[in-house]
Amino acid sequence: MNTRGGMDSPAMLPADRLRGIRRGIEKESLRALPGGGLALTPHPAALGSALTHPHITTDYSESQLELITGVHAGVNDCLDELTQVHQFTYRVMRELGHEMLWVSSMPCGLPTDETIPLGRYGSSNVGRAKSVYRMGLGHRYGRRMQTISGIHYNWSLPGVDSDGYFALIRNFRRHAFLLLYLFGASPALCKTFVEGRQHELQPLGEGSMYMPYGTSLRMGRLGYQSDAQATLAVSYNGLEGYAASLHEALTRPYPAYEQVGIRNPGGDYNQLATTLLQIENEFYGTIRPKRVIFPGERPLHALRERGVEYVEVRLMDLDPFEPVGINAQTLRFLDVFLLHCLQSESPPDTPREIDDLKHNQHLTAARGREPGLTLRRDGAEVPLVEWGAALLAECAPIAAALDAAHGTEDYSRAVSDAQGSLTAPDTLPSARVLQAMHERHGNSFVSFVRERSRRTQDHLLSLPWSAEQQANFDAMAAASVEEQKHIEANDSLPFDIYLQRYTSPERLGKPRAVA
Repeated sequence: MNTRGGMDSPAMLPADRLRGIRRGIEKESLRALPGGGLALTPHPAALGSALTHPHITTDYSESQLELITGVHAGVNDCLDELTQVHQFTYRVMRELGHEMLWVSSMPCGLPTDETIPLGRYGSSNVGRAKSVYRMGLGHRYGRRMQTISGIHYNWSLPGVDSDGYFALIRNFRRHAFLLLYLFGASPALCKTFVEGRQHELQPLGEGSMYMPYGTSLRMGRLGYQSDAQATLAVSYNGLEGYAASLHEALTRPYPAYEQVGIRNPGGDYNQLATTLLQIENEFYGTIRPKRVIFPGERPLHALRERGVEYVEVRLMDLDPFEPVGINAQTLRFLDVFLLHCLQSESPPDTPREIDDLKHNQHLTAARGREPGLTLRRDGAEVPLVEWGAALLAECAPIAAALDAAHGTEDYSRAVSDAQGSLTAPDTLPSARVLQAMHERHGNSFVSFVRERSRRTQDHLLSLPWSAEQQANFDAMAAASVEEQKHIEANDSLPFDIYLQRYTSPERLGKPRAVA
């Protein structure tokens, strides 16, 4: 097994290869009412089909938009497209009333769990399966947990094979605490999110809860966590081991989910399957190996057949101080960080280390800015700030190489600013959120995010927008509706047969022989 990304030292990376980095963004946001409650209206029809639109869909809930860019060579080009998708979305929402996009990762005021609407994707087999999957998530984890929103960063570099990407993933998981510390922006939440749940949060103001030194409650014990998935011992030491772990989770019945059953007594579907995972995307993680799939293909089959094509970074919070939730400097830091993960020695992970990484993630999420906080590394306790400083020092030459390739100083500036933030925790987004809540909103989370959401909406609606841009997005929306109709008209299988075939173990691909 390769323990490195199979790359040269940073100074020797060819500039054309560094310029070959490709990136894309997926950004989730809830639709919220002016008062800060969840909008329960259907996905706006003028946005197009949530099933087939290439840039605008829904995530878990009908109330949760997901805005998606294409693949870009340039950081600014990527953000420009994300901004345009936002501009169109806000214009459609303005025509329909007073809803806004909620700019925090932690949700707005939530109704009772069963009232949160599931995403709906039409009458086709694939559309129905997407809704049944979401019904299953609700039964398994509760609907509130699924309303958490974030930003996913898809990233690739030419010439990296599956071993290289898994080496990157192992190091990313080891060092992910640094990203939670630097960019976490969810230290507080609305108390409706934790009603009826055990938690360690402290009350703050009227209707809010928080952790005084928290960075990203979204990535902590209240976020995307699962006792069932905690029983999975997933290794990232290579594609075959990872695939085998997922294969087992996708085929092993889980008693609690068997009790829920695939259908309820009335015949409606409760979930896609009674296995530990319904489908691959149910497996939570801070980073995923990914591959573009063919229509109807299972993601695990694609990975086994054609290898890893890119990685999906999944731990970035929405930054409520940025119009589209993230800025160019953060993306450039992620580029440097991912290259560092790829180029550094990456020994195999072990069960003990995997336990330590979970501990470090939860501790940083809940108490990351606490003075003197230590994390676990190689059987010892290491100060977070000391470990982070060492990583950033190693990132500096990588940033310089990227700057040389692009003729900028932007990458080095991103690392330099991160070094400054490391020792000035009051400047971090998580601290700024709490400061703004305290100074201007009586420590109210909902009031703070409501104001930021309105300001973001006003800003994006004020940006230039041409008739040509509007026409292009209108045409895209119309085309997506026609594509959904085409899919629905061409279904030939009854849904139960479609589902049986899609979830059959044979569709997951076969293990490949290890040389």
